[in-house]
Amino acid sequence: MRNYTTSFDRVLRGAALAVASVFAAAVQAAAPGITGTGGTDRTFDLTAAPGYITQPDGASIYSWGYGCNTAPSTSEFVPAGVSGGFCTAGSMQLPGPTLVVNQGDTVTVTLHNNLPAAAGNTSIIFPGFTMLAYGTGNGVPGLLTQEAAHGSTVTYTFIADTAGTHSYYSGTQGDLQVEMGLYGALIVLPSNASGTPLAGAVPTGYAAYISAARAALTTAAGLPDTCFAVGGKRAGLLDGGDFRLAAAAYNHPETCYDREYLFQFSEMDSAIHRQVEAQSLSVAGQACVQSTGCLNVQTEPYHPEYFMINGRSMPDDMDANYAPQYPHQPYNGNPHMHPGEQVLLRVIGQGRMQHPFHEHANHVRILARDGNPLFTLPNNNLAGPLLFTTTTTPGMAFDGIFEFTAKNLNWDVYGHHTADANHAAVDPGCTPDANGFNTGSAAVDQINYWEWCADHDKPLEAHPFGNVGSGGPITLPDPNILVNGPWYGGSPYLGPEATSRAVGGTPIPPSGTVGNDPGAEAGFAYMWHSHNEREITTNNIFPGGMMMMLLIDPWNYSINEAN
Repeated sequence: MRNYTTSFDRVLRGAALAVASVFAAAVQAAAPGITGTGGTDRTFDLTAAPGYITQPDGASIYSWGYGCNTAPSTSEFVPAGVSGGFCTAGSMQLPGPTLVVNQGDTVTVTLHNNLPAAAGNTSIIFPGFTMLAYGTGNGVPGLLTQEAAHGSTVTYTFIADTAGTHSYYSGTQGDLQVEMGLYGALIVLPSNASGTPLAGAVPTGYAAYISAARAALTTAAGLPDTCFAVGGKRAGLLDGGDFRLAAAAYNHPETCYDREYLFQFSEMDSAIHRQVEAQSLSVAGQACVQSTGCLNVQTEPYHPEYFMINGRSMPDDMDANYAPQYPHQPYNGNPHMHPGEQVLLRVIGQGRMQHPFHEHANHVRILARDGNPLFTLPNNNLAGPLLFTTTTTPGMAFDGIFEFTAKNLNWDVYGHHTADANHAAVDPGCTPDANGFNTGSAAVDQINYWEWCADHDKPLEAHPFGNVGSGGPITLPDPNILVNGPWYGGSPYLGPEATSRAVGGTPIPPSGTVGNDPGAEAGFAYMWHSHNEREITTNNIFPGGMMMMLLIDPWNYSINEAN
């Protein structure tokens, strides 16, 4: 367990990276996107266009991407409450806009080919869906689908009949156009997305099971209070809004969730991009009239040096969604939660490589792959595996549930102990519910709400430097001299009160640059990163690449996903 720095802070110090200003505040991720226009017939107007993206090493890399041909209205940006959304008319972004629709919608996407003439044709494919029409407008035949010639348009129509997280990407010269950035995510919300899963949404024989399971999730003591309608979160919650797209990932009560985050993993070989840039911007490139384009780009051997989450590398991926310094990279990667919450992870492997990603703090329960829920028959229970490392495969997606409770850590993560002189004044107690968690009588904004009561009062430190009682199994180094950094809370305990009681008289950190204020937020941070060591570098400089931080805050701290 890490309290907003520990090993991560030492990594930054050892790498001698001046990134303190980056972490001025903790920012969130959610799963922002656009809904298009219309009712049950959703319409999107997209473009494929060139642009430049940035990397933490200062590189500006010529890329292609999908974007909005016409700027969406404010009402098209989701989730509700996320501010600052942008999808500038005619401009590209990487990844492309996340398209959010409801199951059963008829979806129409018009693509304008605004790539350089040298690129030739381009297209979009939507794997796994029933296509009603493709290639209408000025579409021309291609290998996988109808394509849009340079300066022309093509329109695709399909039924969003499969809920879950899906990818979309170019079906033209995939080794080049996907590498250049032509990919994005499509999220299909279950048919009753605004409320709880309905018995009728699954085969008839499972109605009794669904009814009982839903009742257990919503009423049984100690179980997660999920399956509540969007906008109808539990009473007393301090959060600044409900930032979910739906109540559940699928029409099944075991797929209800409290928070959600979308992560698209990709890589980039800048040598390919430099070739494309030089040839696309040449006079010969502008005069190209061949449908297949006039580029002569070597895409092999493939040596990517940038590894990205949602189009950004660490630490850029921990800045806010729609941060103005990334006009073509709007989405961040920074999961945030309270103990006990069910967090839905929507993950897509883009590009051409597999990426073994490790989520510290717990395993991930896989719900579905490419929109196919992993259930067992005949009882229809979820049967997805718990994975230590979630490997993404190019073009494929999975949905999974992540949870953190601190159960069975064998020490009090909130820093209470009877030997502490302040114990009587600050200990709110821990009354276990039927499952052993402090949720039965505790208020939702109590500092140790959802604490595993069997560990309450168990000390961690044998000889603490603060005033938390001794008697535990380990001796921690003096936090005043161990490390210094903007995420450093100075304590192995969760919550501002526990943090202030676990340190000495010297302010933590001494520099005073605090992103995780020990008097307010004081949460835990776990590193989430690729298990391929090369993929946690940026142009071979560590740390970087496919790395982000999971932030866990006590329930008395409001997690506001709005930017």
